[in-house]
This record gives sequence, structure tokens and C-alpha cells, in this order.
Amino acid sequence: MVVPVKPTIDPLKAARRAGDPDCDVYLTGTVFLDIIFTGLDSAPVRGTESWARGMGSSPGGVANMATALARLGLHTSLAAAFGDDHYGEYCWDALEQGEGIDLTPSRTVPGWHSPVTVSMAYEGERTMVSHGHEPPPDAGAPDGGAPSCPPRARAAVASLTPGTQAPWIAQAARSGTRIFADVGWDDTGRWDLAGLADLAHCEAFLPNAEEAMRYTRTSCPRAAARALTEHVPLAVVTLGAEGAYAVDGRTGETAEVPAIAVEALDPTGAGDVFVAGFVMGTLAEWPLADRLAFAGLTAALSVQEFGGSLSAPGWAEVGAWWRRVREVEDQDPLALRRYAFLDGLLPSATRPWPLRRAVPTIGFRSA
Repeated sequence: MVVPVKPTIDPLKAARRAGDPDCDVYLTGTVFLDIIFTGLDSAPVRGTESWARGMGSSPGGVANMATALARLGLHTSLAAAFGDDHYGEYCWDALEQGEGIDLTPSRTVPGWHSPVTVSMAYEGERTMVSHGHEPPPDAGAPDGGAPSCPPRARAAVASLTPGTQAPWIAQAARSGTRIFADVGWDDTGRWDLAGLADLAHCEAFLPNAEEAMRYTRTSCPRAAARALTEHVPLAVVTLGAEGAYAVDGRTGETAEVPAIAVEALDPTGAGDVFVAGFVMGTLAEWPLADRLAFAGLTAALSVQEFGGSLSAPGWAEVGAWWRRVREVEDQDPLALRRYAFLDGLLPSATRPWPLRRAVPTIGFRSA
């Protein structure tokens, strides 16, 4: 059974106008069934059997981002291919019924099995093994299901691929959609910004520090962020345990926010949660530093749970954290002021931690 997760507030209420798109954020990509093992003492060793203390399953891949956006109260539309197997049915139901994500642009592909990822979390890191095939050519676009005409949306999140252009990105940008982009590791080793042609259509680019430095041929992530603003209006570089740094090339404004120290259980999907938090703050027209702080907070909350999309926090979890940190004695007043903007946003009543955890679903029969 999938229990709906309903956002408690609309973070864009003050910014909504007559005639605005019904969709807040559009995205497309591949949905995986994620099977997550946690509580491993170390990485699996060749020729041995490892036992995990925890196990769960949830929709993964682009579903991590879609869920993170929806749980923050954004009207989210996802275009993806789903297998016609039990895994695909489970992922579709979890996203549409459980998270309220609009799957109108998505489709079920007959005879195609769902991609699967097995993730093993240990020592704050993860190791993944994936299996899947491209959808058949007659099923649509090979990038996971982008329609030829994406819906009108306030924003879209795109994952850029070196040397490849996705026509929907330029089309969406021409219609007024604000494009936020991240990027994966460049397996070619070229690290050539010219290969990210769709970056020209983006408002913001959010790589991690290593990616940013390689693409800009710099040795400092902050210098890399400044260099990236020659190619995109807003550059946000995540610094791992140091937090994040951003530069707005249009105004010259910079912001840097330290990371929140937490005990990480599973980092799966944390980058997606960070991007979702930043997109939400941008659409809500928050100051740059507040956007960075909120994105970092949501990512920190997510790594304390396991399960990729299931670990994405909503407003209830943010509220529970804010209430808890203010009750800690001798709390740093400066640190508290950094998140004081939450006071006017959070619901008056918040439920205690923990949020819903991933539970084993594979092999269970429906009642």
C-alpha cells in the first residue's frame, strides 16, 4: 500500500499569478526501481557474503528529483518510460498516487522491463549496480521519454550529457521555462564546456566541486563558479562537507553557506534533493543565500534516511528539524539566524522525526 505524502504548504502561493502554467516544474529521464541495502560494515568483499541490517525499495533515477520537488509542494510533471512489469506498476503507483506527481506525459512500454539499481550504503558512501535497456525505438525518445512538445512550466530540471543535445530543452526555454541543469561524470575525460551545448539555454548550472573545476580548468571551486558565469547566468557549486557556493553573473552577487553536520546513513539522491530545494527557493524569489541554505538543509535531512526518493524531506520534516535545533542549549545564535527565514514558512504544527522510511516491497503480494 502506498501512503500519500501531502505537502502542508504551497511555497509559491505569493508568486502565483493568473495565466501562470499549471505545472511548476517539468522533468524527464529514466525511472529505476531502486533496491537499497544499508547497515553494511564495509564494502562487499569478493568471494564473501555480506549481510545488511536494513533493506528497502523505492522509485529511483529521475524519480528522486521528481519526489523531492513534489514533497516541497511544487506541481511536478514527469515524462518517463515505465516497464509493463510489476516493478513498473509499483513505481508508477508510488509516484502518481503516493506523491501526487503528474505522469500525463509518461507512458507504459509493452514488453519492456524496468531498469533496476541495487545500492549498497556503507561508511557514508555507496556502491551501485544497475541493469536496464533503452526503450524500443517506437516507444519514444531514448532519453527516458521526453515528448516532442514539453508542457508549459515555470521551471524544468535537465541533466546534461556531454556531446549530446536534448531538443526539448531549447524548446522549453523558448516558451519561457527556466532551466536548471546538473551534469554527471564525463566518462570521455574531455571535460569540454563546448560539449554541453544545452547550457546556453539554462538559467542555472549546479555541478559539484570536482566537476566544476574540471570543466573550467581551475584549482578552486569558487574560482570555477565565477568562471562558469561566463556560460550561464547563475552558477552553484556544491562543496561537499563545506557546503555550497553560488555566483549570480547578472548581478555579481555571491553567497556561501556551510554544510549542516549530520550522521549520514545513505547519500543516495542527496544531490537531487539539493537541486530541488534550490529550484523551489528560486521560484519563490528568495535571496540567493536563503536558497543555498534551504537546499543544503533538505539534502542534509535526506541523507539521514535511506531510500533515494523516500528519503526526500517535506515541510513537516523541515519543521521538525527547525523546532529541534532551537531547543538545543548553547546553540550558535549566528547559525540560528541563518535559518530564521523558515519562521514565516513552516506549518504551526509539525510531527516528530523520523519521516516515513523505505520498506521492503519486493516479493510482497497485494492484499
